[in-house]
Amino acid sequence: MHKSLQNHLLIATPSQEGSYFSRSVAYLFEHNEKGAMGIVVNQLAGMSLEELMKMTETSGEVDRFRADNPVMMGGPVSRDRGFILHSTQVGWNSSLRLNSEIMITTSKDILDVIGNDNGPEDSIVALGYAGWDAGQLERELEENSWLTVEADKEILFKTPIEDKWQAAINKIGIDIWRLSPHVGHA
Repeated sequence: MHKSLQNHLLIATPSQEGSYFSRSVAYLFEHNEKGAMGIVVNQLAGMSLEELMKMTETSGEVDRFRADNPVMMGGPVSRDRGFILHSTQVGWNSSLRLNSEIMITTSKDILDVIGNDNGPEDSIVALGYAGWDAGQLERELEENSWLTVEADKEILFKTPIEDKWQAAINKIGIDIWRLSPHVGHA
């Protein structure tokens, strides 16, 4: 029996220090027997929303408040593809409703409004995604590489980027530095 972790946050444990996912928080938008896909929501891509919109020749206006919003490095896979994780707002060419409050859109048309009052109330723009083959994420969970917690809209969209990892850990209620990097077998 496969237990889906869709709509959960993956929280990198200290065992991943020094790796690509060091102190990462990833939102899982797909998880089934074929594998998993997620968006890292706290690793900067090194560009602003305004810079991305210029690169993609998007015609939408960006208001001053949102112009400096950073773009996230969503993961190591397909870094040339954009993903917008956002509060529910229909009308885009390629969107998937993930739950009653969150959608993901991969079509460029949302960029015309993402930076102004016509766009969704909350959004994270990311380049690339994190992907796991069938059984890979489950093995990484068994190896204590990740902790999981149900997704929280506050952590996703309202918590400052530099605080997301600790906020997700706090939601679990543990001292992550007391976790052993070793897997025990009885």
